[in-house]
Amino acid sequence: GTGPELVFGPSDQVGPFATMGIIRPLEDLLSEQELARLNPQGLSWYQGHLYQVADRLGNHLTLIYNKAYVPKPPQNSDEMIAVGQANTLDLDGDGKLDRFGLVWNFTEPYFFIPFLGGFGGWVMDDQFRPTLDTEANRRAIRFVMDLRDTYKITPKNSDYETANSLFKEGMAAMIINGDWSWATYQDAGIDIGVTRIPKIVETGLWPTPMVSPKGYSININIKEGKLAPTLVLLRYLLADDAQRRLAAATSIMPTSLKVLDEPFIRDDEIMSNSLAQIEVGRPMPIVPELRAIWDAMRPAYQAFLGGAMGADEAARSMQQVAEKKIREMNEVQQPAPYVGALKLLVLLGVLAGLFYLRGSVVEFFRDLRKRSFIYWMVLPAFLVILLTVVYPFIYNIILSVSNMGLRNFFSWRIIGLQNYVRVFSETAFYSVLGKTVIWTAVNIVFHVTLGVILALLLNRVLPGKGIIRTLLILPWAVPQYITALTWRGMFNQEYGALNLIIGKYLHMAPVNWLGSPTEAFLACILTNIWLGFPFMMVVALGGLQSIPHTLYEAADIDGAGWWTKLTRITLPLLKPVMTPAIVLGMVWTFNNLNVIWLVSNAGEPSDKTHILVSFVYKSAFNLYRYSYAAALSMVIFGILLVFGLFFLRQARATEPVY
Repeated sequence: GTGPELVFGPSDQVGPFATMGIIRPLEDLLSEQELARLNPQGLSWYQGHLYQVADRLGNHLTLIYNKAYVPKPPQNSDEMIAVGQANTLDLDGDGKLDRFGLVWNFTEPYFFIPFLGGFGGWVMDDQFRPTLDTEANRRAIRFVMDLRDTYKITPKNSDYETANSLFKEGMAAMIINGDWSWATYQDAGIDIGVTRIPKIVETGLWPTPMVSPKGYSININIKEGKLAPTLVLLRYLLADDAQRRLAAATSIMPTSLKVLDEPFIRDDEIMSNSLAQIEVGRPMPIVPELRAIWDAMRPAYQAFLGGAMGADEAARSMQQVAEKKIREMNEVQQPAPYVGALKLLVLLGVLAGLFYLRGSVVEFFRDLRKRSFIYWMVLPAFLVILLTVVYPFIYNIILSVSNMGLRNFFSWRIIGLQNYVRVFSETAFYSVLGKTVIWTAVNIVFHVTLGVILALLLNRVLPGKGIIRTLLILPWAVPQYITALTWRGMFNQEYGALNLIIGKYLHMAPVNWLGSPTEAFLACILTNIWLGFPFMMVVALGGLQSIPHTLYEAADIDGAGWWTKLTRITLPLLKPVMTPAIVLGMVWTFNNLNVIWLVSNAGEPSDKTHILVSFVYKSAFNLYRYSYAAALSMVIFGILLVFGLFFLRQARATEPVY
C-alpha cells in the first residue's frame, strides 16, 4: 500500500519525513488567506516548503499541581523543593512513603530538556550540531539527580505510567507532564492547577520545555482522485469551530488566531497559564538530527542517574555518541568496486539453479496439465506465502546489500557487502549477541523444565485438574503486551508487588529492578519465563498422553522405579515431540521483541538490555538505517538457521524411538 492520505503527528516528524520524500509540500494546496488565519507557530516549514499545518499548539510540559495539597504553586526551584519536601510523607508510619512531592518521567531526555534550558543550555546550535558537552548540561543532570537523591521529593523509579498513576491516585502533589494529560487528570476528579515549571534560582532562568505544534501532512503518494476530499477533511479539521470544540474539551491551545482571542481561552486559568509556559518555552527542532540526539542522550543520562557515570563523563559521552549517530544517520554509502561482479555472480547463480532444477520445472508443467484442478486449489495459499514470506525475504536480502537510509529512501542503490562488514566489525553486535544467547538459553531451559514438570503432574489423577490446567495456560493465552506491562508494574522499586513481597517476607531491601542493567535484564527474563512455559507444558502433556500405558505396566512388572521409567520410557518418547517445540521456542524467544521492549522500556537503562531483534528495530526506525538493519536481520536469520539445523541433527529428532 501507499499509506494514509493524511498523516497526523507532532512537528518533529516533519524533518525526517520531508528528507525521505514521503510527504508533499502544502503551500500550493492552501491559499495565503487560509494560512494567515493560523498562528505562524502552527506552520512547519522545512527547507523552504510547508510540510505540516497544525490545529493545536503546545505539546509542551508544564508543572501540574493538586490544589488539595498545593494551594499556591511554587515560583522558583527553591520553593518547588520546599513544597515537594512538605508533601513527601509517610502518612501511616510504616516506613514507606505514601505521597511524593514531585513525580515525572525524569529518566526520559524529553522530560529533562526544560531543566537543560533552565541552566542555559540546549540540545543543538543554529547549524543543528549537538551541544551536549557543556557545563549547563552537567549542572542540569546534577539538579535532576539532587531532586531524587538529596531532596528525596521524587520516587527512585518514575517512568511515565508510574508518575501518571501516582498523581491520579492522589499519591503525588505535583507532576511535570504535557498538555495532553490535563483532561485525564480532571476526569479522575483532581482539582488541578497548571503553572510554569519554576524558575531556576541558580541561573535566574525559566526552564524551557520544547514547544511544538501537532498537525497534518499529506502523503506524497496520494492519488489525484483522493486529493480533493483529503483537502476537504483538512480544512474541516483546521476550521474555527473544530478547533474551538477541541480546545474546550482538552484545554489544548488552538492555532486559529480567532479562537485564541476568544474569552473562554483568555479567562480560563489552565489555558492562560499554558500560554505563559509557551512564552518561555523553545520551539522543538524539526530536523532529523534531533532523533540521533535523543538516542545519544538516553544511555549516558540514565547511566548517570544509575550511578554508572559521572556528570562530566555523561555529558562528554552524549556529545560523542550524538555526533557519531548523526554521521551514521546521514551517511550515503557508495557502491563498492566489485558490485558489477557481484550482480553478475548472482545472475549466474540464478541461471545455474534454474539449469539444475530444469527437470523438476519440466515435470511441474507436465503435472500441471494433467492435474490443473489441484493446483488451482493450492494457488491461493501459494500466493499468500509468496506475498507474505517469499517476497519480503527476497526484498530484505536486496536491501541488505543496498544503501537505503534517511537521505536516499527512494534513490537507493546496490553497494555490495558493506553493511555485513559493518555489522561484524562493530563491538556492539557481539555484546548484544552475547546477551541474546543468554536470554534464549536461560528462557528455553526454564520453559522446557517447568513445562515438562507441570505436564507430568497434570498427567496424573489430580483433584480439580481441569481448573489447574486452565490457570496454568492463562499466561500463554493473555496478550503479551498486557502481561509485559503488568510485570513492569510489579518490578517498580517502591510500589511493585515483587519488592513488597521481598520486604515483607524476606526482610530484604527493595531491588532496583528497572534502574540497573543486570536487574532489568533479569526482570525481562522472569517475565518471558512466565509467558513461555505454558506452551511447552501443553506440548509435553500431549506427548505424555500418547505414550502407551502398557509400557509402564511392563516396567512395573520388571520392578522399575519412577526414575527408571522417567529416563527410559517417558523422556525418550517425549523427545520427538519436544525437539521441534524446543526449536520453535528458541526461534520465538530469540526474536521476542515485545517483552524486551515493554518491560525494559525499549532497552533501558542505558540501552543495556537489548537483544538482537530490539537492536535491529531501533536501528531501522529510530535512526532510519534501513539497509544496516536489513543486513543485521539476515545475520539473525543465518544464526537461527544454522543453530536450528545443528540442533535437529544433534538431537536426531527424526529418528524412530523404538
